Amino acid sequence: MYVSVCIKELSSLKLKLHVVLLLMTATKIIDAPRNGHEMAPLNTRARGDGTHGVTIVLTASQRNSVSSEEIPREPDRAAWSGKMQFFLSIIGYSVGLGNIWRFPYLCQQNGGGAFLIPFMAMLILEGVPLFLIELGIGQRMRLGALGVWNTIHPWLGGVGISSCIVTLFVALYYNVIITWVFFYLFNSFRYPLPWASCPTNGTVEVEECARSSETAYFWYRTTLDAAPSMDEPGGFKWWIVLCLFLSWTIVFFIVMKGIQSSGKVVYFTSLFPYIVLTIFFIRGITLRGASAGLMHMYTPKVEKLADPTVWLDAATQVFYSFGLAFGSLIAFGSYNPPKNNCVRDVLLVSVCNAVTAIYASVVIFAILGFKATVNVDRCIELNKDILFKRELIRSKNVTMEVYEAAMLKINATESVSLELEECSLSKQLDNAAEGTGLAFIVITQAIVELPGAPFWAVLFFTMLLSLGLGSQIGILEGMLCTLFDIDIIKRVKKQHVTGVVCLFCFIVGFIFCTGAGEYWLKMFDSFAGTIGLVVVALMETIAVVYIYGHERFTEDIYQMTGYRPGIYWQLTWRYIGPVIMVAILVSSIVFMVIKNPTYGAWNAQLGSIQQANYPPWVMGIALAMILAGVLPMPIVFLMRSFQCLKVDLDIHQGSIRRNETTASTKEMIDNDDDEDDDDDYSGTALGGSVRTRSDFSDDEDDDDDQPVTMRSSHLGLNLTNMPMATPNLLNVPTSKRSFKMEVFDL
Repeated sequence: MYVSVCIKELSSLKLKLHVVLLLMTATKIIDAPRNGHEMAPLNTRARGDGTHGVTIVLTASQRNSVSSEEIPREPDRAAWSGKMQFFLSIIGYSVGLGNIWRFPYLCQQNGGGAFLIPFMAMLILEGVPLFLIELGIGQRMRLGALGVWNTIHPWLGGVGISSCIVTLFVALYYNVIITWVFFYLFNSFRYPLPWASCPTNGTVEVEECARSSETAYFWYRTTLDAAPSMDEPGGFKWWIVLCLFLSWTIVFFIVMKGIQSSGKVVYFTSLFPYIVLTIFFIRGITLRGASAGLMHMYTPKVEKLADPTVWLDAATQVFYSFGLAFGSLIAFGSYNPPKNNCVRDVLLVSVCNAVTAIYASVVIFAILGFKATVNVDRCIELNKDILFKRELIRSKNVTMEVYEAAMLKINATESVSLELEECSLSKQLDNAAEGTGLAFIVITQAIVELPGAPFWAVLFFTMLLSLGLGSQIGILEGMLCTLFDIDIIKRVKKQHVTGVVCLFCFIVGFIFCTGAGEYWLKMFDSFAGTIGLVVVALMETIAVVYIYGHERFTEDIYQMTGYRPGIYWQLTWRYIGPVIMVAILVSSIVFMVIKNPTYGAWNAQLGSIQQANYPPWVMGIALAMILAGVLPMPIVFLMRSFQCLKVDLDIHQGSIRRNETTASTKEMIDNDDDEDDDDDYSGTALGGSVRTRSDFSDDEDDDDDQPVTMRSSHLGLNLTNMPMATPNLLNVPTSKRSFKMEVFDL
């Protein structure tokens, strides 16, 4: 191979190197290994003379190629050990506690089986397209959330920061749920179960427990020692502090080495919940009343579909069940090989997520049907006892026909005076619960009625622990991957950074260890991860579809998978998905304004939950969290657009600027880069421009007219060994400005 070098100074303070390559003989091309700093792909174009013109833009891969200063080379990016590890990790992250305790409640409240119609519609129109955007752009860029958006355009750098902040808020309270699960798991090894009966003062039951129920008392008094309000939190509960410390310690050891350590744990956290669900399914459908529970849940109430809030609930459930906008999907995608079929992965995970939610609903309502049947039988026995004492029936063991005939003879006034209860199965099933109320009160009451209750309790809470840890691993991985895109942080060992993050979260988590801990968790859940996540997801869609360019992203998907996204993907990416997210955002804000936010405070005297308004200072904290998750986006945009932020963080591979433009953003990018591009001597390792073949291709040419893309690594060139790279031949500035090299075929 013969190489001829031409150096020409274009103008003062502006330097370009023109390297002319002439291939004289056919040589065997050896594919050089890719190390993250390889040259940009060649853009070849067929010419009329039968040869191919080659245009290359090369950027300096290391600072020591233009000066004597050396910097450490970046280590190779982490990668999944196999396809199964990636698939289980993303399943463990996407399939979480919401599939167990949120989706069944929504089905029950929003039309039963009819709710599956809006749920599947939103899954197809919103969830799957946004899922592919995050997974695909992460795999294409091979960067975390911060690096991806800085690479697309510097003005979008705040999107990654907002995503990291919101993820931190969610990680803070999500691990508290794992803390409570640990406490219940430890108590599940006792026989009888501590929530099976009310404690007594001598021979008299504790009044608070008698007014509520055994499981409610154990949750609010024994576990939480609930305070009357957020203004009176009480002291720290040492048992919760210890369980919180245990939770963060386990999470630290799982994620301290990234996917190298967490990738081994996902085999348990992802598969074990399905084993437990199957065991509960087999046991549940054999219980009395299981069919009644399933019929109550899945009987479609079609009239509910006319209610807009039903569709809004479906869209919100899909959005949060996929874990969008946390940065975790981008991180998971960045660990994939460049040719991984991310489209197939998205479809498989989406189907698995939906099937798991429906499957878990069947299990939950089979158990709730059994619980409702037991409660109705107990209610009937109490009524029979009252009727027998009033001599309205002959004995307590009369048949149901005799009992029902006696009840029909009693009017409403007499029923109240006799203290008779309404023993209705549908009424019992209508007493819906979600979240912690479903897991720690309703389901625990059903478990007590099962033979061998401790065994089922251990299984159930181990399943919740696995689901919680799987999601928490993904949440933290997304946040840590974003942090390690920053040059200053990635020089520190990952174990140390992870340890500092976990310690910080543990200390802040003390607010959840007081008597008002559950109230704080509901406040975080209502404000910290709602508006911020939706705004981040909306900005991500706009960035990829309208700034990076939907055509370019489509081409990226084609190059990675061999599949070119069609009209379904284009419509959902460009129009339907953003419209749905705007609807979620607007409705969330409207509901917060119209409906005064409240929380459920435990009233010990009444033994029930009473709704209370958030104190003003708590609402101030909630507003601060919302602003902290949203403001980084406009702040970074303004600071970089007005050149207030002179020094950019050195993102992984130095990809801080991207000169690829679309028709809609060319003017915006030109305004930002016109003054700097000609004098920009920085390569990708120095924070300079990232050029790809699309920068030099004619947009009007069809893809079929272009020859197969060649890669610079195939040429086996090493620019650092060329004479022109030595300081003695070039007068190159030593500041963070590099040279550009162009190669033309003569």
